[in-house]
Amino acid sequence: MRHQLSVLGFYLILFLANGSPVFALNAFQEPQSEHQFEEDFKERYTGRKYNYEGKSVVNNDMNPVNGEASKYQNVDPNLKDENNKNESSFDLSLLNYLFIFALVLAVIYLVYILLNDGPSGLFSSKRHEKLASYGEISVDSIEHIDVQSLINDAETNSDYRLAIRYYYLLVLKTLSVKNYIKLEDDKTNAEYLNEISQTAFSQNFAYISYLYNYVWYGEFALNNQQYLIAKQSFTSLLNDVK
Repeated sequence: MRHQLSVLGFYLILFLANGSPVFALNAFQEPQSEHQFEEDFKERYTGRKYNYEGKSVVNNDMNPVNGEASKYQNVDPNLKDENNKNESSFDLSLLNYLFIFALVLAVIYLVYILLNDGPSGLFSSKRHEKLASYGEISVDSIEHIDVQSLINDAETNSDYRLAIRYYYLLVLKTLSVKNYIKLEDDKTNAEYLNEISQTAFSQNFAYISYLYNYVWYGEFALNNQQYLIAKQSFTSLLNDVK
């Protein structure tokens, strides 16, 4: 039995040694044909995935494959954050400037309104309606009115708001007598201020004009202490003019 197996193994080896190459050759051999390369085959193998030599490849931003986003792929993230911070700070700075500009305009407009007494002047009929119960005061009559007596009466009655009104009239009358200003109907406080702009007391006049508008036209009720403080500004200006 062992001998038969040995003989069978011998013939099997001979078969593999002599027959298998022929079989393999017949099974895998293909007819030979001449290959020709296309003219543009090199261009098809020039992309990034065919770069085996480690050469740097320059992306074309206009290449639709890479696209516009390709030029942002290698940007430093810190640089992106810095750019975002700069844009944000620019936006905030712009908003701050706009806010300050609007605030300045509002202040200028407020000062203009206070100095101009609105569309009409101190002695206009519209302004005079608030003094209807205290007698008529006009440009022509103020020269002959004892304004100081009107002030004293208002103080006696604790009508400090009305006393401020009379004090302002007294200042205008004094400036007119001293030829610093010329009283006219519907003339604004800003115009009076412009007439005395070169004097040493022009800033004091601007301040009492503010007090007068705030108290009288703002209908601000003064107590005795507040009135005494405001009164000091008027008497100080009157002393400077005299």
